Amino acid sequence: MNTSLPTPSEPHALDLSIGGMTCASCVGRVERALRKVPGVQDATVNLATESARIQFATPEGGDAAMDALLRRAVRNAGYEPLTPADSAAREEDASPWAGFAPVAIGLLLSAPLVLPMLGDLFGAHWMLPAWLQFALATPVQFILGARFYKAGWHAARALSGNMDLLVAIGTSAGWGLSVWLWLTAHAGHTPHLYFEASAVVVTLVLLGKWLEARAKRQTTAAIRALHGLRPDVAHLLGKGGEVDVPIAEVMVGDRLVVRPGERLPVDGVLLEGQTQVDESMLTGEPLPVAKEPGGLVTGGSINGEGRIVLEVRAVGAETVLSRIIRLVEDAQAAKAPIQRLVDQVSSVFVPVVLVIALLTLLGWLWAGVGMETALIRAVAVLVIACPCALGLATPAAIMAGTGVAAKHGILIKDAQALELAHQVDTVAFDKTGTLTVGQPRLAALVVVPGLDDAAVLRDAASLQSGSEHPLARAVVQAARDRALELPAPDAVRAVPGRGSDGEVQGRSYLLGSLRWMEELGVPLGPLAERARALQDGGATVSALVQRTGQGLALQALMAFGDEPKPGAREALVALKARGIRTVMISGDNRGAALAMAQRLGLDAADVRAEVLPGDKAAQVVALQQGDGGVHRTVAMVGDGVNDAPALAAADVGMAMGNGTDVAMHAAGITLMRGDPKLVAAALDISHRTVAKIRQNLFWAFAYNVAGIPLAALGYLNPVVAGAAMALSSVSVMTNALLLKRWRM
Repeated sequence: MNTSLPTPSEPHALDLSIGGMTCASCVGRVERALRKVPGVQDATVNLATESARIQFATPEGGDAAMDALLRRAVRNAGYEPLTPADSAAREEDASPWAGFAPVAIGLLLSAPLVLPMLGDLFGAHWMLPAWLQFALATPVQFILGARFYKAGWHAARALSGNMDLLVAIGTSAGWGLSVWLWLTAHAGHTPHLYFEASAVVVTLVLLGKWLEARAKRQTTAAIRALHGLRPDVAHLLGKGGEVDVPIAEVMVGDRLVVRPGERLPVDGVLLEGQTQVDESMLTGEPLPVAKEPGGLVTGGSINGEGRIVLEVRAVGAETVLSRIIRLVEDAQAAKAPIQRLVDQVSSVFVPVVLVIALLTLLGWLWAGVGMETALIRAVAVLVIACPCALGLATPAAIMAGTGVAAKHGILIKDAQALELAHQVDTVAFDKTGTLTVGQPRLAALVVVPGLDDAAVLRDAASLQSGSEHPLARAVVQAARDRALELPAPDAVRAVPGRGSDGEVQGRSYLLGSLRWMEELGVPLGPLAERARALQDGGATVSALVQRTGQGLALQALMAFGDEPKPGAREALVALKARGIRTVMISGDNRGAALAMAQRLGLDAADVRAEVLPGDKAAQVVALQQGDGGVHRTVAMVGDGVNDAPALAAADVGMAMGNGTDVAMHAAGITLMRGDPKLVAAALDISHRTVAKIRQNLFWAFAYNVAGIPLAALGYLNPVVAGAAMALSSVSVMTNALLLKRWRM
């Protein structure tokens, strides 16, 4: 991950790539160093991505000064702040054998030292000369193992500890003991030396780190795939025809040509041509989507068979693709709440291990086994206790889980949402646009006797012409279908949750819900019975009234109908099958809400009707309080601006990707396809990811809990301990990568 200065949407955040971290203790040390920098509000370090996310207040020198201060703090802590060029080089070198050379050299030098051990198993007693063992082991110890000494020394100077310190102390003790035994041996007698233990442990740790790095590249495959969707060149349509320009030079308002089979470079609106667009990498939708003039297209998707011309609507960081990448990166950089336990343990882990190793040495010396045996058993304790797996257990699973979720159109904004989602036992859905298509049509227009229905519809559509509300758009569309000329309205004012107030050609109108009309005391007169019948039939009914000298006079009733989204009923059934309660929250009258609930298979008790936008959050809080004071974990699913407070109030907010930016900002999870079936999928991937985190933490803790006593009691030699330690990190990464096999 490259260093990136804050964007306008995130003015005080910075991502910094860091080299040299090896375990959970390193993570804590870097975080402490970064938080000591003046102006830093918070710092979160991710071992799996080898990066830090820093929140800060801009210093006097600006962002560049803060960047320099943070890099210096990382370097003073003993780690390497990477430049964007360094990070890019590491990402580009993604071949399966990248970085294997030191491991290969270590294996070649260690193999002759291990062969005599294998020979002992078959009764053959081989023994290399002491000088040859020394010659083979020393380069492994001090050249290939130099990284452990360097990082361990920095940790020791900071009165801290990490994996490198344990490896450096343990292998140095084995190497030093061997040199001592060789130099003090009687002439003609070659004692048993332990050069093979120190060399093999260093080699195995390097092998484990290489396998771990290889697995990390797979966990970041989702991000690399998203970055790969960006074309480098766009075909700009100018006065002189088509001109190829770098994507960085494209501006909003430009007209671009996209040929068949090419990726769309940016977001825009289709001006010319018809085509099918493959959006699978962005939304997870496997089928191409038909696009016609006026339709919105998204950068990164693949154009089908038609040549099209589009007008650019968003470039750079404001495109949908850039926002997706930013969301996934944010989630992978975040620290899950469960990670706090790991941080607390790792902060004291290495000092405790050093004490245990010292007690092991002293205990065996007291037992009379001699310095040689006591030291080797203490070395085994140091080697097997390295906390690599602890540092990788949580971030590896989160990276794999968020990556596979993004591939299926589920964008998880932060690790906390991912961890909480598996606890959800109640899901509240907004109705319009979430469970329904969200494109209501004007099903009936009932005017007061004596009025012209065309004139009434014209004035109503004029009043609603500037609104983006789905019902307003339905009124305007009905007027257009009848080819009515719409005059410009005056002084139009939106009344949240109720309707609109304005003037059309000198006439003052109110258009809104029957609930609003009741609050205003507007009598429905002869149309009251018709209004009840329309509501009982499942329609959403609004009223148009005119201000007159005698007060408010009813002009017409408007009945709107909407359709359930394809698959919405099946989505609710799937949630119920998981034991999750489903609730529908709607601003519609109860009759319309119950009629839609019946079509969706919802119980009447799970319908919350006539809820004003400002009251949706209160409904979520009431659901959280549950019955009998038992807290329920609630997920809220919505798509509109008026859903944002409820999304924020819920334990987990899920925004439909076809909704508003405000809703997506308030939510912890964004469903890119706007498909209700993705709700169950999001809960499932959360459940599986949390299960992997728990499995990884269990094995990481169990490995140390079981391994340290065995080593201290003399049941593990340093070579076996080194192999087990390397295997623990690899097993954690491999277990996390199993999430990549998840399918909806």
